Amino acid sequence: MVKQKTIASEISLTGVGLHTGKEVKMTFKPAPVNNGYTFVRVDLEGSPIIEADANYVVNTQRGTNLEKLGVKIQTSEHVLAAFVGCDVDNVIIELNESEPPIMDGSSKYFVEAIEKAGVVEQDAERKFYVVKEVISFADETTGSEIIVMPADDYQVTAMVDFGTKVLGTQNATMKNISEFKTEIANSRTFSFLHELETLLDNGLIKGGDLNNAIVYVDKEISPSTMENLKVAFGKDSISVKPNGILDNLTLHYPNEAARHKLLDVVGDLALVGIRIKGKVIANKPGHFVNTQFAKKLSKIIKIDQRNQIPVFDLHKEPLMDITKIMAMLPHRPPFLLVDKILEMSESCVVGLKNVTMNEDFFVGHFPGAPVMPGVLIVEAMAQTGGILILSSVPDPENYLTYFMKIDNVKFKHKVLPGDTLVFKCDLISPIRRGICHMQASAYANGKLVAEAELMAQIAKKQ
Repeated sequence: MVKQKTIASEISLTGVGLHTGKEVKMTFKPAPVNNGYTFVRVDLEGSPIIEADANYVVNTQRGTNLEKLGVKIQTSEHVLAAFVGCDVDNVIIELNESEPPIMDGSSKYFVEAIEKAGVVEQDAERKFYVVKEVISFADETTGSEIIVMPADDYQVTAMVDFGTKVLGTQNATMKNISEFKTEIANSRTFSFLHELETLLDNGLIKGGDLNNAIVYVDKEISPSTMENLKVAFGKDSISVKPNGILDNLTLHYPNEAARHKLLDVVGDLALVGIRIKGKVIANKPGHFVNTQFAKKLSKIIKIDQRNQIPVFDLHKEPLMDITKIMAMLPHRPPFLLVDKILEMSESCVVGLKNVTMNEDFFVGHFPGAPVMPGVLIVEAMAQTGGILILSSVPDPENYLTYFMKIDNVKFKHKVLPGDTLVFKCDLISPIRRGICHMQASAYANGKLVAEAELMAQIAKKQ
């Protein structure tokens, strides 16, 4: 079991937002299990929270921008990439502006802060989405495409081609997330001169300078443009290096642009909200295609989780057959609704019922089109959970189980004669004073057919 992780202590960074040009303080704080990555705008009334969720992406111009109930977070990708790359699952990111500091245009300083704060394991299992088939998204306008295919680890390959001689075609690959800190994190953002001119003319890059962005010169610099650049970056002189980038910066890698695009992919796919076991291949990635793919993948994962049926060998010898079940439960036919117990631990139980046309309830419940009553599916789940709670006492035959509460009941699909129902009940909290609170699910034909939160109590027979 891989456990979830958070940071060991609080740590802050200060800097300038790339697009806002405003001084910003950002603080990383430890977060509880299953929190994920959450941004908190401490400069706004009520300190509103914006979860790092692909569904909150509203704009991808010059960065991945989130918005929830009118509250915005700009250029979230470099910070999120750092947490994924440092193997951190849960963290609270406090900001007193809408945009994290750009620092040097990479994730380097965020990684250093995380390592200084320390990383600790938490008492909860990390959740993964295991990719079983190829999933893709393509943007026909730009020719950008992202696919993910089955693999044992999270791997990412980024291929960039902007159709310019100065940059050319570049590739970068991360075979394991452990490579992020040493091979990817310090790769800085980049821009082309023609883009930079437009951004400067429109006041969209107020916090930029030659220390936090690589500028590829893809056109001849006019005297007027040169003067504008000097003013914008506060430099007495600016020149173009032989490799086609503006001076004051030395490339960390020949393919630094491709590595930074890979960094962006890691940060943008953090918005899926769950760790991925699969290989991502991104051809000409950008924030739009990255986040559209994240939205698609997130939707697929939610459907998959909702419909995921436990895989059990239904033909092997059960843990409890009908005779053993009747020795524990007081129910008897036609109201005994569990045929077998397949598995059981201290916190989970799995049962089975074969639904046949001979069930008594089919006589009067839609006899022309027989459907198993939903209330009896809930009762069957409760009986399965009853096995779990009665197993916690040494003399279960002396106890009865009573419902206390039923919440969040949902019926997804009809159950018909001939179906095999599989029930899975997981404890939501430990059994205390004979009270059992559990999440129950019923599956048939590879689909979730019903679910409910159940609470029951055992009491000694009078």
